[in-house]
Amino acid sequence: MLNTLEGHNQAIWSVAFSPDGETIASASGHVKLWDRRDNLLETLKGHASDVLSVAFSPDGGTIASASSDQTVKLWDRQNNLLKTLEGHTDTVSNVVFSPDGETIASASKDRTVRLWDRQGNMLRTLEGHTSNVNSVAFSPDGETIASASNDQTVKLWDQQGNLLKTLEGHIWRVHSVAFSPDGENLASASGDPTVKLWDRQGNLLKTLEG
Repeated sequence: MLNTLEGHNQAIWSVAFSPDGETIASASGHVKLWDRRDNLLETLKGHASDVLSVAFSPDGGTIASASSDQTVKLWDRQNNLLKTLEGHTDTVSNVVFSPDGETIASASKDRTVRLWDRQGNMLRTLEGHTSNVNSVAFSPDGETIASASNDQTVKLWDQQGNLLKTLEGHIWRVHSVAFSPDGENLASASGDPTVKLWDRQGNLLKTLEG
């Protein structure tokens, strides 16, 4: 039997499962937490504008939410606000945790990716894109960060903020990027409208058209 989770009254931008698969987070004007039987558990209120991205930490204990109010907020599952991460100067489009859960990456329309520790301290800013950054992803080993931008590129960085490679080939905005489970490949999705597959060294392997 399929369940429908109803309760938001405006657009829903993001959804995520907890690592144990028992809780679902949905991002809209607020973040709502649900169980798998469609029961509303908590509503996380605190952002001043739409929440565009939501993510669980690998241990499931912390929820990160990114908003057009230019902040990332960290919550526990009991609806306690742990920390507000401030520093971006425009909409925060995407937020993810590193595989070990110790680093948080946020992507923003201010053309940067920012890295934070679990306590909410800003570690460094990754600068180099010339337009909005739409998506950010960690490799499974946590050593490489990929960012996708309206500047038609994907950039690869190390955790120290060094630019490793710029992947060029799309002819329109790159909306999303993801690593394969073994970390050897990544896929980028664009409005051009293709998906491109790359190896970890930034070589284009294949363009998926259709």
